Amino acid sequence: MITIRDSTEKDLSKLMLLERECFDDPWTIEMMKGEFSRVGFCGVLAELDGEVVGYACGFSLFEDSELLKIAVRDEVRGRGIGGLILDGLTERAMALGAQRMFLEVRASNGSAIRLYASRNFAKTRIRKRYYADGEDALEMKRDFYLES
Repeated sequence: MITIRDSTEKDLSKLMLLERECFDDPWTIEMMKGEFSRVGFCGVLAELDGEVVGYACGFSLFEDSELLKIAVRDEVRGRGIGGLILDGLTERAMALGAQRMFLEVRASNGSAIRLYASRNFAKTRIRKRYYADGEDALEMKRDFYLES
């Protein structure tokens, strides 16, 4: 059974393992700790049979929120866990008063783009050479207030 819950600093070691497993350029533990102390921080994780298999983090400030990271373990991808995590983060952002959420995604990351589109995110612009390796990013946005 998959459980979605708020992440806390007590989860840092598990989140860092996932971070290193899922990203070529992972955040350091100092960067992750910094996010937890940020005003408006939102973080959720997914547990499968008690094991952390995914997480997302972002922040909300006034009516805007931003998805900073989302990760799901390779061996459990394709089971809808990313969508559940994104839904959990969205609920928390809305509870903090957010009316929209923004994100950037690699232009080549088709599976992530499809996930975001399935959750009502729309492409807003291309950010040229956004990533350190020169790849473009797509900026995407979801307006919560248009859905009610």
